Amino acid sequence: MKWIQVERTSGLNGTVKIPGSKNSSLALLAASCMSDEPVRLAGIPEIADFKVICEIAEDIGIRIVREFSGEVYIDPSGVRSASIDPDKASRFRTSYYFVGALLAKCGKVIVGYPGGDDFVKRPIDQHIKALKALGAKFTFHKEYYEVEARELTGSNIYFDVITSGATINAMLAAVRAKGQTVLRNAAKDPEIVDTANLLNHMGAKISGAGTDTIRIEGVRSLRGCTYTAIPDRLIAGAFLISAGVTGGIITVEDVIPEHLGSCLAKLKEIGVDIEIHGNAITASSAGALKATRVRTSMYPGFATDLQQPLTALLTQAPGRSIVSDKVYPNRFNHVYQLRRMGADIELRSGTAFIKGGAPLRGNLVHATDIRAGICLLLAGLAADGKTSITGIHHFERGYENIVQEFRSLGARIEEMDSSEDSMEMLHVAEK
Repeated sequence: MKWIQVERTSGLNGTVKIPGSKNSSLALLAASCMSDEPVRLAGIPEIADFKVICEIAEDIGIRIVREFSGEVYIDPSGVRSASIDPDKASRFRTSYYFVGALLAKCGKVIVGYPGGDDFVKRPIDQHIKALKALGAKFTFHKEYYEVEARELTGSNIYFDVITSGATINAMLAAVRAKGQTVLRNAAKDPEIVDTANLLNHMGAKISGAGTDTIRIEGVRSLRGCTYTAIPDRLIAGAFLISAGVTGGIITVEDVIPEHLGSCLAKLKEIGVDIEIHGNAITASSAGALKATRVRTSMYPGFATDLQQPLTALLTQAPGRSIVSDKVYPNRFNHVYQLRRMGADIELRSGTAFIKGGAPLRGNLVHATDIRAGICLLLAGLAADGKTSITGIHHFERGYENIVQEFRSLGARIEEMDSSEDSMEMLHVAEK
């Protein structure tokens, strides 16, 4: 079994180049399959979710190759069917994008229920509502579901809740639907804008992405193009937070500062100094941190994906901090692990009450999702002794080489691999 071992490290220092967005890349790869010609994508990270998409693509006749330049070449001309292995679909959350992407082209899509990070309940009801409005019919089975449509027709769709995944999925399906589709109460995330930009480069007619109303005029065909994914704002945010945790100076390059507005504002509030220069951001901290209150919300509010790493920082801020997650109220599995390290945190109804300033101590902990893993890694950098983090397959879903990246900044961190007592270790960590 593999795990990551972290030791207390003060003053991380250095520069990190931020890769392309994981969340954007998964949508861009699905969108590329809609083209009638090959597409090249730059900035697609070499992560576990990408590898699963390559396996799915091969199964249904789509060719995906990472070229020597690093660009990903997608040739969807050989697509034979859209029957996706339920087991592979269940290994990452956004497998549902293949429904929106391939329904018009194939007429029928079979796919397993979405997997990935488990926050107890991540419903797809808004996906179903939107696709049904466009003319799709659903049949649900125990391990998978089928979606069929002889023809998709544009429609007015109002989302009952703001949802990034359903906004992207509906947008994908609407691109090759007949007539106009209007998506209202749409999510505004940069990843949605990124997907719309790629589709427009391919010949789609989408306007309003990044606002709460998106209009799509259906087109009959899409052409190939070359496109670059936006940088990963969530990875950038985690590295900036690490400067506050360790009292260091971290610069993230190749970022879009506007995408991190709420994160930067909150870091300043806590006492981390922020400097923006072009496409780079520098965070520095002398250790004088202040408690604060955080409420997650959909973009441009504070991202739910950053509340977990920020919680590690708030354990170091004297006073009482409050973190409320209204997007995923059950996204607090990291709290139980932080308590194992000595953190004083009370959890009530989707809100964590943090009494900061108490010393953390290294312990055996378990990552239950990508961002929880980053939270525990950051806590390990501030804890006395050694922290061993299991569940590192979650890191691999979002980071190409997280150990090397943090070591380049001076972190005392390494990946461990041993079969000895591995099952006992995992059992203890998951308690």
